[in-house]
Amino acid sequence: MEISEMAAVGGNEHKQETICILGTGDFGHSLGMRLLKSGYPVVFGSRSPQESSLLPSCAQIFTHTEALKKAKIIFLAVHRENYDFLPALSSFLDGKVLVDVSNNLRKNQYPESNAQYLSKLVPKAIVVKGFNTVSAWALQSGSLDANKQVFICGDDSKSKQQVMDVARSLGLTPLDQGSLLAAEEVENYPLQLFPMWRLPLTIAFGLTVFFFFYCVVIDIIHPYVTTNTDVSYKLAISVPNRIFPNVSLILLSLVYLPGVIAAFLQLNRGTKYERFPSWLDRWMLCRKQLGLVALAFAFLHVLYTFILPTRYSVRWRWMHSMIEESKKNKTMELNKVQSWRVDVYFALGMMGFGLYVLLGITSLPSVSNVVNWREFRFVQSKLGHVTLLLCTAHTAVYGWDRFLQSKRYKWKLPQAYMLGMHSRYVDVEKNDTHNKALKSGLVYCTSCRIYMGPRL
Repeated sequence: MEISEMAAVGGNEHKQETICILGTGDFGHSLGMRLLKSGYPVVFGSRSPQESSLLPSCAQIFTHTEALKKAKIIFLAVHRENYDFLPALSSFLDGKVLVDVSNNLRKNQYPESNAQYLSKLVPKAIVVKGFNTVSAWALQSGSLDANKQVFICGDDSKSKQQVMDVARSLGLTPLDQGSLLAAEEVENYPLQLFPMWRLPLTIAFGLTVFFFFYCVVIDIIHPYVTTNTDVSYKLAISVPNRIFPNVSLILLSLVYLPGVIAAFLQLNRGTKYERFPSWLDRWMLCRKQLGLVALAFAFLHVLYTFILPTRYSVRWRWMHSMIEESKKNKTMELNKVQSWRVDVYFALGMMGFGLYVLLGITSLPSVSNVVNWREFRFVQSKLGHVTLLLCTAHTAVYGWDRFLQSKRYKWKLPQAYMLGMHSRYVDVEKNDTHNKALKSGLVYCTSCRIYMGPRL
């Protein structure tokens, strides 16, 4: 297909304009290919045009000066360290849109953003920051679902609109971030590594380590010290299956606890117009991640529970019990109380996990976008507290009367499930305080959207 034919494809206002790309690296090559497929005539500017043989065949390759003469929109696909050739081209950039797509190796690597530095380096050009959040691989392969959003910022609204039109033509979703002052934030965005997940993962890791050592002391070290019994094989299945449910439900309670604390603060202050402490704001913002990590631990608990009957040690105990009964010529009668206890224990667990999964599904954008706020709040808030209540009851039935048996307190330490139960009971009881705050009018509707409806 000829370039003229490719340029005629589509009806975008700026689609007939030739676009220049300065830089013949991976990103410049991929961007050029994408622009050509979208119908744009593309010219590349290179220091050595004759050596740039890997560029798209439909694109024209010129020197920097010749390429700049043929286009009004220029994409600068070179690193900041290589901007030294631009001042000599300042006269050719006069009044043209210069799109900076560069990124740095680390956050705040330079005193000012690359785009701001570029605007000082070539003051005659109209600098627009954008396309730095899209990878070369995504542009080349067309797999843009994971990073369709393109942040655009600049001081000239018309120039920004032109760049946003180009982004839309490539199947991207441009987002206007304001003036060039936002360029530093835009450049730091690709360097972030799960910023909202750090606190939830840190909490989950800390709880996991604590319960691991606690269970090792009670379940493995204690029998070895007191009766010289080696049960170290429990490290593979039994100990993790004690850790997962406790960590999961403590994290679930932490999803709803900040709303309770917010209600306490507003009741104490007697006003809703004071800002909450920064630690509480940070806690509120990561509740969705806390809930998803909690769901992951709950899922692991379910998997581990399914494989419990297949373990060799469990099958050995069953066979040993049957042999002992045969030797004594006795048959163990069905304990109906124990049957009820086990059935209720599993029933509560299954219902709680089912609602757990529902909370997770509702957090998916494809699902949350098709429900109204009242429906979303009902699931995430009302059913969320029901989930917490069911899982607490599930743990309580598991404990049954064990807390009354002195032999269960090894080295006078409570069992692991008791520690998790305490945090969950406290959270469920404190929910009444939040309801009082709602009735008093201190926590108004917009706050309820924040505090009563955490997304899992």
